[in-house]
Amino acid sequence: MTSPLVSVRSEVEQLVQSAREGDRDAFGELYQRFHGQLLAFCRRRTNNDAEAQELCQDVFLQAMRKLTSLRETAAFGGWLRTIATRLSINRIARRRPMATANNEMLDVVGRDHASPLENIMATESRQQVRAGLDQLKDLDRQTLVAFYVHGQSLMEMSEAFDAPLGTIKRRLFDARKRLAAAVEVASALGAGI
Repeated sequence: MTSPLVSVRSEVEQLVQSAREGDRDAFGELYQRFHGQLLAFCRRRTNNDAEAQELCQDVFLQAMRKLTSLRETAAFGGWLRTIATRLSINRIARRRPMATANNEMLDVVGRDHASPLENIMATESRQQVRAGLDQLKDLDRQTLVAFYVHGQSLMEMSEAFDAPLGTIKRRLFDARKRLAAAVEVASALGAGI
């Protein structure tokens, strides 16, 4: 007497063989027998019901096309899982990473333009810096303009001013302090203090 497992295995082998020979009903029967198991397997692989359904369909389509390459007809279920594993890996590899954003990023990105008040404040600050630059001695002004406006490096400034690097650093430090003081005086005068 044959066991039920052997009987089922031989039925699967017969269905696979018939499907290989072009019997669509035999492949339909294989689909009915293995669909539930394969769908559960695909759900575990994808963690997404819709994607699992798609993957399951893709696996059966691939199996139908490549059924002749299956060596052991009794291993049909394992072969389907192998195809599902390979296709799910391909899907995951092709997925674009989802961008995540924290609240600070959303605040910055969501801001289209500066407010009118911010624009006025920025304009006023620029005017105060320009007024402060006008009050500086020529060497201080040239040092600040070379570094901040023209973007020269300290080495480039050393060559342009024909001065040692240490001297340029000291000039830049002193010029910043003098500009800050001049801007402070200009803003105090502008506020009527």
